Amino acid sequence: MLRLTVVVVSYNVASLLRNCLCSIAASTAHSADWLSVDVVVVDNASADDSAAMVISEFPDVHLIASDKNLGFTGGNNLALRALGFATAGSESIDFPTPNPQSPIPDFVLLLNPDTLVEADALGQMAAFLRDNLAAGAVGAHLSYGDGSFQHGAFQFPGLAQVALDLLPLADLPGIRRFLPRLLDSPLNGRYPAALWQGTNAFLVDFVLGAALMMRGDAIRQVGLLDDGYFMYCEEMDWCLRLQDAGWSVYALPTAHITHWEAQSSRQVRWETFERLWRSRFRFYQKQRVHYSNGFLPRLRLLVRIGVWMRSVLARRRFAQGKLSGLLLEQELAAYRAIERL
Repeated sequence: MLRLTVVVVSYNVASLLRNCLCSIAASTAHSADWLSVDVVVVDNASADDSAAMVISEFPDVHLIASDKNLGFTGGNNLALRALGFATAGSESIDFPTPNPQSPIPDFVLLLNPDTLVEADALGQMAAFLRDNLAAGAVGAHLSYGDGSFQHGAFQFPGLAQVALDLLPLADLPGIRRFLPRLLDSPLNGRYPAALWQGTNAFLVDFVLGAALMMRGDAIRQVGLLDDGYFMYCEEMDWCLRLQDAGWSVYALPTAHITHWEAQSSRQVRWETFERLWRSRFRFYQKQRVHYSNGFLPRLRLLVRIGVWMRSVLARRRFAQGKLSGLLLEQELAAYRAIERL
């Protein structure tokens, strides 16, 4: 029997986590004849009752309660090390494994707590990796909480994606009408909707970390997530390292997962915004071999223009009484921090 371990890193979302764990249990039943599924929850020092809820309501789930917020990357790496994907000098964690003869799982799914696994999504993703030995990772077909489509896989970002994400284009009348189409296009790293509406898996650059299943052998080869990322871009970095090592990354349209998105990170909006750009700069600098020599200078110029435009608009909203002084200062402080990067 093959083994899958689902790793859920949670921070202050006890209710969503409860629903997520229930959905995992329901999905597991569809493939119980060939796939053994274990669940690990890493609680990132939540102030709510997340850890206590897991202990009392899900006794079969392995809980790792961190005494500090390690972020998405640190939390997942904590679980991966506990599962046996350890590197020299890694800390030892008291973590019971259900099968001592096979401590390292065949597959690992990184899953956000603000998700619901639909039907046989777990089994479908694991079966895809089982049957496609060149595949190192696979992602799911994501939907928002209202049922609308959510992109779950992307092309590696270039300057066009940075511009569409950072520049306040919605405030420019000449562009506003075209913006939805641009945001949903390959120019913004999106794959065609027709691929997601089909039934065949398709090659992608990287899969969103909200639902990313990795082959255990691939993790052994490329190592853990890069601890230099607190959150954001770590899955992009991981998937690029996979491909550099010869593995392929796929999206599986028939494996459906609902994702409410950003339920933890939105609790600290501007701190999160700064972390996003810190991670992006780390990715571009670390993976500069994959970009042209002039990419980084153009990126820095584009970011300076973007934060300047955003700062002007923020001050205008403050002058119009649409933004408080405290919120203005928080926003401007985030922009100043990004400029320093």
